[in-house]
Amino acid sequence: MTSSISNHRIGAVSALSGVPVSTLRVWETRHAAFAPAKSEGRHRLYSDEDVLRASLIKQLTEAGHSISTVAALPAAQLNALLQQQRSANRLHRPAPTSTAPVTLAVVGVDMAARLESSPLSNESGDRPIQITEILEDLATALTASMASQPQALMVRVNSLNVIVGTDIQRLVQMHRFQQVIVLYNFGQEPVVAALKLSGIKVRREPLSNAELGELINSVLWMDHTREVHDVQRTGLVPPRKYSDETLRSVANTPSRVLCECPRHVAELITQLASFEQYSQDCLNKSAEDAHLHAYLSSVSGSARALFEKALEMVAQHENIPLPLTAPMSGTPA
Repeated sequence: MTSSISNHRIGAVSALSGVPVSTLRVWETRHAAFAPAKSEGRHRLYSDEDVLRASLIKQLTEAGHSISTVAALPAAQLNALLQQQRSANRLHRPAPTSTAPVTLAVVGVDMAARLESSPLSNESGDRPIQITEILEDLATALTASMASQPQALMVRVNSLNVIVGTDIQRLVQMHRFQQVIVLYNFGQEPVVAALKLSGIKVRREPLSNAELGELINSVLWMDHTREVHDVQRTGLVPPRKYSDETLRSVANTPSRVLCECPRHVAELITQLASFEQYSQDCLNKSAEDAHLHAYLSSVSGSARALFEKALEMVAQHENIPLPLTAPMSGTPA
C-alpha cells in the first residue's frame, strides 16, 4: 500500500485513533512506528495510513502484543494480525448463536482507519465486521486479486462521477460482492441514481458514526431472502428471465385492470433488454468508451431485473402464467 497524503497533525491522529499524543510520540521516537513528513513550519504531518496503523497498533497492544513486535509492520500485516486475534477470541468465546463475521473489503485508507478506530469494528454486533482487504483507491482495487473473497465492499471517494461509477460497477462484477456501500462527498445525481438502481447503498458524507453504524447494520447484517441469494450467485445484474415471446404474450393478454400494467411492464422490459444488448455491442474507440458502455449496460440490466420482479407481482395479481426461460447468450450473468 502506498502512502496517502500527509495532512494530519499529531492531535488529529490522536483524536481519530484513540491513542494519546504522548503514546504516539513514544511509539515514534522509541520504536520508529511512524515517519511523518514535515510542514514548512516544521510541524509533523501524518497520513491517513498513519492514522490506520495507530488504530491497529492500539488494538493489538491492548490484546497483549508487544509494541516492539508490531511497530514496524505495514497496515496490511497489522490488519491481518488483528483479524487472527479476533478469530481466536471468537473460538474461545461462548456464543448464543453461530454468527460468522461479515468479511469486508474497504477502498479508502481514511475509511479503513475510521472503521478500525471506532466502535463500529468491535464485537458487539450480531455479525462482527472482519476487514480482510484495505485498498488505497479504486485503481488499486481493480488490479487486486482479493484472494480472501470478501462478502461486502465499502468504497469511500471524494468525487462520484461517471468514470468512478463505472469503475465501482466493474469492481463489483469482478468480485461478486454480496453487498456494497459507497460513500462520497460530491457526486453527479444520475450516477448516484444508477448505482442505487443496481442495488448499491449510496450515501453522501459527512455521516456520523451512529449513522454509519446504522447503514452498515442495514446492509451487512440483513436477513437474505432467496431472491437476494439468487442475485448474489449471479452478480448484481442477473441474466434475463423472460424471452421476447413470453413478454409479447403477456403484453397481449387481456387485463382485468384499466391501467394495462402487464402490457406496459412487459414492453419496458423488452426495451431495457434491447438497450442492454445494444450497449454491449457498441464499438469502443477508447477505454473511456468501454467504461461508458459497460456502465450503460449495467444500469439498463439492473433496471430490467427490477422490472422483471415487478412483472412477476403484476402477473400474480392478474393470474398470468410466466414460463421462465434459460439465460440467453450474450446476456450478462
